[in-house]
Amino acid sequence: MTLPQAPGVEFAGSSDIGSVREENQDSIRLPEDGCPLERGLLYALADGMGGLANGKLASSMAVNALFESFYAAKSPIPKSLGRGVELANSKVFGAAQGLGPSRMGTTLTAVDLLGDELWIAHVGDSRAYLIRDGKAALLTNDHTTVGDLVRMKLIPADKVRTHAQRSTLNRAVGLGLFVRPEVSSVRLRDEDRVLICSDGLWSVIEDEELGSMASAAGEAEGLCSKLIAEAIGRGSDDNVSAIIVRVRKASPAGGSPRRGKNVAEGYGRYFSHLKAFIGR
Repeated sequence: MTLPQAPGVEFAGSSDIGSVREENQDSIRLPEDGCPLERGLLYALADGMGGLANGKLASSMAVNALFESFYAAKSPIPKSLGRGVELANSKVFGAAQGLGPSRMGTTLTAVDLLGDELWIAHVGDSRAYLIRDGKAALLTNDHTTVGDLVRMKLIPADKVRTHAQRSTLNRAVGLGLFVRPEVSSVRLRDEDRVLICSDGLWSVIEDEELGSMASAAGEAEGLCSKLIAEAIGRGSDDNVSAIIVRVRKASPAGGSPRRGKNVAEGYGRYFSHLKAFIGR
């Protein structure tokens, strides 16, 4: 779909229970008519932790808290996103305390598109990808035991999907009083696509395939449906959720100059953004 105030952006999102689980513990939220355009278009996906109680409650609470906080804020986009994730964490953690000894938690991955700049806030092992020219570039880190092993170069990245501890999270929303989200940004170009997905999808579809499938599918809704159907057809053992954002025309917000030219520059700015956010 497209919003009247943002004709250059097309998006779609869907969540499926899959063929194994008894409950869909994923939650997604998309921009709505009337959202303040000066704050950008916000998209969020959360995957409730299936090994804990109330995973669905945790994921829905997280995305809703983030949206409410972000659009009510007046601070710059990266700070608003980071604080929105922190507020979501506080709400989920507080709700868990009210339920007694049970714990609940969720991943939370969100992107805000403002002009041609994409801001990403992330906790957990859901993923955000930038798909450009038929290639998919991962924009987030997996906050898992296996993700740490990859970053320490103890195992290759291509072993993540088959590792026995792939889903063992070491950072998630709601597990503790505080959480440290990753906040980063990247500049977009015309016809770029952004994919946010739960591990029920990316665990069975390789990054290279995501790029080729995006090239074969034109509209966002068609690609979203195709990815979910493919993941379920390949025997995904989890809920499967995806959000696709297609940028038909990327234009700088407020006439601001373009600061980056490619994904690599976005990664370069990631560390400075994160350092500034943590040290605020």
